[in-house]
Parts: sequence; C-alpha cells; structure tokens
Amino acid sequence: MSLQPTLVAIDLGAESCRISLLEWDNCRPKISIVRRTNNQPQDDGAGGLRWNLDRICNEVDAGLRECAALASKPIDAIGVTGWAVDYVRLNSASKPLSQPFCYRDERNQKALKAVHALIPETELYAIAGTQIQTINTIYQLYADKLAGISASTPWVNLPEYVLHRLGAPRIAEYTNATHTGLVDLEKRAWSAPLFAALGLSLEAAPELVETGMILGTLNCDLRSLPAFANTQLIAPACHDTASAVAGIPVMSSEPWAYLSSGTWSLLGQLLATPLRTSDACARGFTNLGSAGRKILFHRGIPGMWLLRQYLNVWDPARTWDFPELIAEAERLHPPDSLLDLDDPTLGLTGDMAQRINDQRIRRQLQQLPQGHEAAPQYANLIFHSLAARYATLLDDLESLTGRRAARIYAVGGGSRNDYLNTLTAVATGVPVHRCSVESTTLGNFAIQWARLDQTQGSPSLDSIASKAIKLAEAHIS
Repeated sequence: MSLQPTLVAIDLGAESCRISLLEWDNCRPKISIVRRTNNQPQDDGAGGLRWNLDRICNEVDAGLRECAALASKPIDAIGVTGWAVDYVRLNSASKPLSQPFCYRDERNQKALKAVHALIPETELYAIAGTQIQTINTIYQLYADKLAGISASTPWVNLPEYVLHRLGAPRIAEYTNATHTGLVDLEKRAWSAPLFAALGLSLEAAPELVETGMILGTLNCDLRSLPAFANTQLIAPACHDTASAVAGIPVMSSEPWAYLSSGTWSLLGQLLATPLRTSDACARGFTNLGSAGRKILFHRGIPGMWLLRQYLNVWDPARTWDFPELIAEAERLHPPDSLLDLDDPTLGLTGDMAQRINDQRIRRQLQQLPQGHEAAPQYANLIFHSLAARYATLLDDLESLTGRRAARIYAVGGGSRNDYLNTLTAVATGVPVHRCSVESTTLGNFAIQWARLDQTQGSPSLDSIASKAIKLAEAHIS
C-alpha cells in the first residue's frame, strides 16, 4: 500500500448529498466530509415528482471548490456514487432536457402494468434478475414512452451524469446499470431483446463500463484550480449500495450478510453468480452487480423512509432528534402487531401515519394516535417490524443459497441505531456488527484507490477489501 492518493468522493443520497476528501497523516487515512446538504424530491404538481438537479449540481460544484481549497496536495481522482434507477434525459449539447423524475413518481405504476403485458415478470427476471419494483429504470423509461418522449433521446443515470458533467463520456457503470432491469446478467451487457420488445432505443442507452474504470481527466471550469489540474475521473461502484458493501472492512471465508440500513433496508449476501430461480423471483430477491464482479443478492424493503415520512408531516421543524427519539422508543413495550412492510403503499410519499393506520384498519386493529408526541410509538413499531422482517429475510437467504450467515454487517445511517441492531440480533439469532455510517464513501474511496494501485483492469474484491480495512481506521470529521 505504497500509494496514498488524495481523493474526492461524491455521494448522492436520496436524503442527503455528501462531498468528502481523503488525505493522509503519517500514513493514516484522514477523511473530511467537506459538504453535506439535504436532498429530497419536489412535487411539481402535474409535472410529477422531480429532483432539483440544478441544486444538486450547484452543491457538488461548491463542495469540489472547498475540497480544492482544503487539499494539501493535488487531487488524484474523483468518484461519484448515488441512488440507482433515476436518470437524466439529455439534448444534443449533453444538457438536461428537464429536471429528472423521482423513482417514487406514481407514473411508474401504469408503466409497470404495460411492460408486463408485453414481457411477463418471470421472463424479465430470467434475463435481468432484478426484483420487480416500480422504481426500476425499465418502467421509468417506458413511462417516458407512454408520455410521448422519444425513445431515441439519450439518457444517463444520475451518478454517471455528474461524472459526464465533469468531463467523462456518457457511460453506465455496471453495478448501477444492473438496477435498470435492462442488463442481461449472463452476458454482462444491455439486453437487446428487452429493448426491442419494449420499443426502447439501445442507441439512447449509455455505454456499459466496468467498475473502477478510469474515464479520463476532469475537464470543466474546475480544472483551472491547481488542485484539479490533473485529476482523473473514476467510475467506482456508482450504485451507492454496491459501494457501501465494498466499504465493509472484512475479508472472510465464512458466510456473512450485509444490511444496508438507510432510506431503504437491503438484506443480502455476496454471491459468485446470479441466482434467478422462480423461488428467488417469488420471494422478491434481486441480483445486482457488485464491485469485484460479484453479485449483490438481496431483498429490499422500506427502511428509515417510514420514520422520515412520519416526521415530515408531524414534526416538520425536526424538534425530535434521532438519538432522543430512539431512546424514547426503547422505553416502550413491544407493539401489539407488526407492520406488513411489503405493503406497496408504504413506499409512497405522504402521511405515513395515515398509511400505517389504514393498514391497521384493514387488519381490524385499533388506530394509533397521530402527532408530534406519538413519534416514539411509531418509531417503536417500525423498529420491531424491521427486525422481524430481517429475520424472515435471513431465513429466505439460507433457503435460497444454502448458506446461513454467521454474522450481519450493518452499514448506512441505520447502523447507528443500537436499539434496532439489538432487536435485529435477537430476532435473527445472528450477531450484528456496526460498520461505518459513511460506508458508501469508504467503498467509493476503496475502489478508486484499488484502481489507481494497479496498471489496468477492474480491481478485484480482495484488493478493494484490503483498502476498505485500511480506510476503516480513518479519522472522519
């Protein structure tokens, strides 16, 4: 590990965006979170649920300028990760045609039905191996078609758009591309038959590239800053979950599971090859690309999104802070009944308290009170429900893969929730190890570092894991 690069990680999150700087202090990594901004979609009324891309890009630019001012050495590379599935349509000058849709927009529900009328779910799963969810890019692109948007209009997913804006070609990094539902996992390429069956344009899709590919040097106004004079652009695992798993500091031969605990909860294991059986499809498991050419095999359910949505309505001023709310929830008795976390209405924006009570009414249970003071009651219900669902998902994983995880590594914001981690360990009977809340950033850095540490090719999982272990020692400020 002679190479000690100075790196920038841009991590676009559906709730917050972060720009971080990696430097070194006497061979010890030092990570500064230079800029963190809240992020959320905006309801444009008839225009749908959209992301404010202009604001995101302005914040990225501001964060990069701050990194340039802080860095004691020239910055070697920049990598970008973000949430999957959402994309930007581009004009001939590579400028956005409009603000991008949010994956939660209700237009996708109609598109999903239309797609499945042409291609059955089982056929889609046999090719792409992705969990059937309205959020997948395949349904969003078809929603565009239903709205009259030309299929030939070029598009690029959000993290790769930021790289493109900084000077990279228009590409689709493999881990992020697999979440579109349009990649043939067997061929590791866009599925031409799927594009043809849906009347989508293969030419409009970005070029697929491997994880860790160097995309050229930064080529925009920021290059005038001395720190960015020779900075390379790297596609890490652009899917934030793939980078988060790459940031887990473990090199172990025993089976282990990862729990990405954030807006979404994702419980799964790394596999050598995709698992696309009818049973895996029926249980809702997905196969996505990971760093090191492995497969992320997991099931996704709503996570901290549930509590955030409750607080958006009933505590908009954020008078509850999370440690206090968790402590109050822990003092309560277990709930009388658990949530059905597979209820699709829980994935929609709006009054989460009412959605939860609607579910309780259907099950002939007493409604819960609503309001600021009731937040701990909802938090307690959500935490117990998540832990119980994790237990059933771990059983499903064992049934499908034939391997029982010996431990669970929790990453993301929810990893700081010791109450939820304890409930999970009790429910699953498996110890839960808390990893860094900034695991996506660590994975982003680890992949960049591993790629710069070799002459060519996509870095191996062992190489990335060795970097992640070293970065786990970092002081993060």
